[in-house]
Amino acid sequence: MTAKRRPNAAARPRPRPLTAREAALKAFLSMEADGAALDSALSAQPGYKAMEARDRAFARAILSAAIRRRGTLEAAYNSFLDKPLRPREVFGRAVLTLASAELLVLMTPPHAVVDGWVRITGAAEEGRRLKGLVNAVLRRVSERGAEAFIAADPLIDLPDWLRARWCEIYGEDTARAMALARAGAPPLDLSVKPGFDAASFASEIGGELLPTGTIRKEGIGDVTALPGFEAGNWWAQDAAAALPVKLLAPKAGERIADICAAPGGKTLQLAAAGADVIAVDRSEARLKRVSQNLARTGLKAQIITADATSWQPDEKLDAVLLDAPCSATGTLRRRPDVAWSKSEADIASLAALQAQLLDNAFAMLRPGGRLIYCTCSLEPEEGEDQIAAFLARTPEARREPVSADELPGLGDALTPDGDVRTRPDMWAETGRLDGFFIARLVGQP
Repeated sequence: MTAKRRPNAAARPRPRPLTAREAALKAFLSMEADGAALDSALSAQPGYKAMEARDRAFARAILSAAIRRRGTLEAAYNSFLDKPLRPREVFGRAVLTLASAELLVLMTPPHAVVDGWVRITGAAEEGRRLKGLVNAVLRRVSERGAEAFIAADPLIDLPDWLRARWCEIYGEDTARAMALARAGAPPLDLSVKPGFDAASFASEIGGELLPTGTIRKEGIGDVTALPGFEAGNWWAQDAAAALPVKLLAPKAGERIADICAAPGGKTLQLAAAGADVIAVDRSEARLKRVSQNLARTGLKAQIITADATSWQPDEKLDAVLLDAPCSATGTLRRRPDVAWSKSEADIASLAALQAQLLDNAFAMLRPGGRLIYCTCSLEPEEGEDQIAAFLARTPEARREPVSADELPGLGDALTPDGDVRTRPDMWAETGRLDGFFIARLVGQP
């Protein structure tokens, strides 16, 4: 009897490549349906990986702009509707939001936008009856939508819970400035190895050298295509995210743990300074990226997969850097979906985890050792309140205030207690930065 042959996986038809607009629409609908993260919603679409790199980048640009400016985009196209689309009309709202993002944010030529989105609408079963409406509204948005878009309050780009929090914590004017600052596409920031000619490299790639030593270039693009990528003298890292290691001031030969280390930017900074680094993270998959970054840059660190709420080193350490898991509300330019995938309830649960990590990190230190605690959150429970509670329950710890000369160009980020609180609306003249909280602590000698 002849054995049945298994179907050859290689012979199976591959999904056809999606267009950028199709990919953005499918991902938007996925995010609406199940709260998927932006990049996961894109990459999960059949046919996405078969797309050209530039089409994938365009799909992400459309989707990111739509999520960042969702409220103001809806205000723009709603001004041309007799009545707003109903909540259950998800497909129509998705199409109008994404198409308006192209017209009003990305400035794609109007004829391409209108024709492309009308074609997609007419081809979809749930969109056929909307084809005429989409055509009419988008033509009006392309002709007169900019006025309503610009006039809309940027605070409506935030979910209700976050808008209310920021207005209460920072005041309405600052909250509005923060919302507007996070509405733009982020630049590419690069950290460099000590001794590397950062000024010359910044000039070579058409960027600038920021006061804190970060190289900044407009538009992220394909990082791997920049000159010197394989040489490993630099790596992508937001200017605010580079500050914690600078404030820790690692010295050659010091034993330092980078807790919750993935994806590894701070591990690279510590290793480049000559420290004996232990990179700890509970995710083995995410630590693979740390290993890849170390290999590319020619730097070394010990990689440990462990739960940092309980892991302890064999010997006490000179310093610990804890970049704790957080709500990430300071990173909305780079991760615009975070505002919609998180809720206010997440802040309390994350704050409890941060407290556990902070206590365990401090226990890793030798007498007189240093600890940097930081989060990319704008919420006090994950920053100022967290440190106040830690110092109240830990009499053997004290704050080591940061001075203005340690933060060139960012003196306004210093808090009265000597911690650091960067906000998205700061550094307006140089392209802004992520929101971060940083505290420097020391143990008794």
